[in-house]
Amino acid sequence: MLPRLFCLVGPTDDLSVLPDLARLGVRGFQVRAKHWSTRVDDRMALRLARDVVAAVRPHGATVVVDDRLDVALAAGADGVHLGALDLPVADARRLAPGLLVGATCRDADDVRRAAQDGADYAGFGPVFDTLSKPGLPAPLGLDAISTATGDLPLLAIGGMDAPRAREARSAGAHGVAVIGALWRQPDPLLAARELLDAVA
Repeated sequence: MLPRLFCLVGPTDDLSVLPDLARLGVRGFQVRAKHWSTRVDDRMALRLARDVVAAVRPHGATVVVDDRLDVALAAGADGVHLGALDLPVADARRLAPGLLVGATCRDADDVRRAAQDGADYAGFGPVFDTLSKPGLPAPLGLDAISTATGDLPLLAIGGMDAPRAREARSAGAHGVAVIGALWRQPDPLLAARELLDAVA
């Protein structure tokens, strides 16, 4: 089953916390290797993905890799999450029929197209303002979740914390994906407990 809470993990995050997050009940982890394009960076991305898989899979968690089908396959991850400029969903599905495939979506039409192309879920956002990724479009708001439900499970992203995660679930989201709601908190485990309660 698709996890209701995904924790995004980058190269500067504290990987030593990951097993504790997984033991606590966080069942989704998304590896972000943004801005890595050289061959050396490919190896760094692969090492990060493998480290995340090794840290959380023994505890039953699912790992997807942002953008990079090749890294997901090489690392033995469970899936790949594709943005608008990445490998098309249909091609990823053809090349890796057994992987979980997510697609970044901004509206109901995006979600329908992703479903037709074989995606398993939609990363939907940004729902609220966020500091975690520059250059994003204006926040979509909770009403956009309600209008986009039905074709795929939606993972709301963008400015999420526990109260907003609860609101996103009430609006129809399957779950949420978070960055700052965990990594910018003084106690990531306490924050994770609150988020898990919010999306339950």
